[in-house]
This record gives sequence, structure tokens and C-alpha cells, in this order.
Amino acid sequence: MEVMRTPKILASLLMVFTLSGCGYDGHYRYPCQDPVNWESEECKPPICTANGACPEDLVKIDEDTNNG
Repeated sequence: MEVMRTPKILASLLMVFTLSGCGYDGHYRYPCQDPVNWESEECKPPICTANGACPEDLVKIDEDTNNG
């Protein structure tokens, strides 16, 4: 019984360590998701509407928190 458990445990540990590298790395997928870029030309209509990359398309912008 003990011999059969060891490969499963090793395989499970290998999968955990392999998949742990797939997490969030701090980068945005699209430049217009980053609030720093919201005022750039590529993140303003009509440029961003052509490819659907406007900040309001990519991020839920709450008007109440932006005004306060």
C-alpha cells in the first residue's frame, strides 16, 4: 500500500509546484487596463473603440469612487 502512495504524492507535489508559477505576476494583459495609461491616446476613442480596448470596456469604472 505504501509503495503505491509515494508516486501519487510526488506527482501531486510536482503539479502544485508547476502550477504555482501560473499566478498573477503584476502585469496587465492590455495597456488600457492600467490606470496609468487611461489618459494616453491609444486608450481614448476613436482609437480604442476599433479593437475594444477602451478602459470602460476592459475595467469596471465606478464613478462614485473616481469622484471622491
